[in-house]
Amino acid sequence: MKKYFNLFDLSQKVDYKNEVLSGLTVALALIPEAVAFALIAGLSPLTGLYAAFVMGLVTSIFGGRPGMISGATGAVAVVLVTLAASHGVEYIFATVVLAGIIQVSAGMLRLGKLMRLVPHPVIFGFVNGLAIIIFMSQLTQFKDASGHWLTGSELYMLLGLVLLTMFIIWGLPKLSKAVPASLVAILLIFGIVVWFNIDTKTVGDIASIKGGFPPFHIPLIPFNFTTISIILPYALIMAGVGLIESLLTLNIIDEITETRGRGNKEAVAQGIANILSGFFSGMGGCAMIGQSLINISSGARARLSGIVAAIMLLVFIMFGANLIERLPMAALTGLMIMVAIGTFEWASLRTFTKMPKSDIFVMVMVTLVTAVLHNLALAVIIGVIIAALVFAWDNAKRIRARKHIDENGVKHYEIYGPLFFGSITVFNEKFDVLNDPDEVIIDFAESRVVDMSAIEALNKITERYQKVGKKIHLKHLSPDCIKLLQNAEDIIDVNVLEDPKYKLVVDKV
Repeated sequence: MKKYFNLFDLSQKVDYKNEVLSGLTVALALIPEAVAFALIAGLSPLTGLYAAFVMGLVTSIFGGRPGMISGATGAVAVVLVTLAASHGVEYIFATVVLAGIIQVSAGMLRLGKLMRLVPHPVIFGFVNGLAIIIFMSQLTQFKDASGHWLTGSELYMLLGLVLLTMFIIWGLPKLSKAVPASLVAILLIFGIVVWFNIDTKTVGDIASIKGGFPPFHIPLIPFNFTTISIILPYALIMAGVGLIESLLTLNIIDEITETRGRGNKEAVAQGIANILSGFFSGMGGCAMIGQSLINISSGARARLSGIVAAIMLLVFIMFGANLIERLPMAALTGLMIMVAIGTFEWASLRTFTKMPKSDIFVMVMVTLVTAVLHNLALAVIIGVIIAALVFAWDNAKRIRARKHIDENGVKHYEIYGPLFFGSITVFNEKFDVLNDPDEVIIDFAESRVVDMSAIEALNKITERYQKVGKKIHLKHLSPDCIKLLQNAEDIIDVNVLEDPKYKLVVDKV
């Protein structure tokens, strides 16, 4: 009978064995990633490893998404590389601390709910772009130190070990799920390489991971306005990139596990983790979608797996570096390629002939920006802007006016669709001011006055009718629309025809 226990989450049963084994697998997968991202940023490997430990431990305990893994990431490394080259590592530590403070503030202000504004095509594009990044980053393992592609027996040996790793990860779950397939694959490939004394790339060929406990360190920088002006732009970008990647990863894990994480709590945890990372000689970071998917696919669903991963990573650094540095990169490369395959939303390819062209365009654009520029925040922002503009354009074309003249000779314009900045041109074209009778009613039972542009449009149309001596009324305005008009009474002067018998169903937001 399986033993279950609860850790910081009494509402969910936790499989002890799966959590520990998943955490161990993630710890092994974290090492080359953290080292590589630190080198990308122009920092020492231990800076990335320390960040992975601190970020992983803090967010696993206090974060809003059990099972999600955080650590040093490529998105953060790209942001920091210029600052590292121009001002050095001490400014990096200060920037990470300031970025953490910004993220905590965002969480306290409950800005995590802004992720609701991210449309699904943007999420598809983000995920697909990350999958491409993960896959492309593994291709460097097939190059030698001088940057040339491997050839001959060296290439065939590496390729064979990678394919064997992928086959084990794919096939073992069909036979048994008692142990995470990723961990089995890593250990088996390691055993084969050691037993047959195969000469292939290892973790130690990238960099040494040997070190001690992360040292507490207050950044050695002058605390003045000049320093703030230098690090603040980088801190803002890092905080934004980190929150976007973390909250999108949270949403993806939510969909996979059919549970719901807490975005604002995750933002606060990410901020605290970055603050501590900056004070404990780390480069900071955010959620890692690849390692998070490894964790979830291995069966982890609670906080323990992330805690185990962080602690085991520190154990490797302090006591097991000599052994871990002998791990073949082929095993870790095969694992990450399988993560890339699993990350890619293959279902999105079927939407090309079924979904609106605008959604397809947004999805492809976000994928390309993510994959080509490696700028996740820019990709998401571009996607949201394009989606918003397309939404505004589509709604601008939906405004309609049904017209009739009643028995009293009053002409009615029954408006359908939202009246906002994008639809006012079409709205104005609906009226025949010169040929209309002396009294006109504009009925908004099926419409909403949304913004200042709409109010100004009403102002213009009333002016046009008043100039030719005709009376105009606005009917069935919802309470929020009336409030808008009252707030703008210095700008617009219209008659509102009340109808007490009419009940309007209003969105209660």
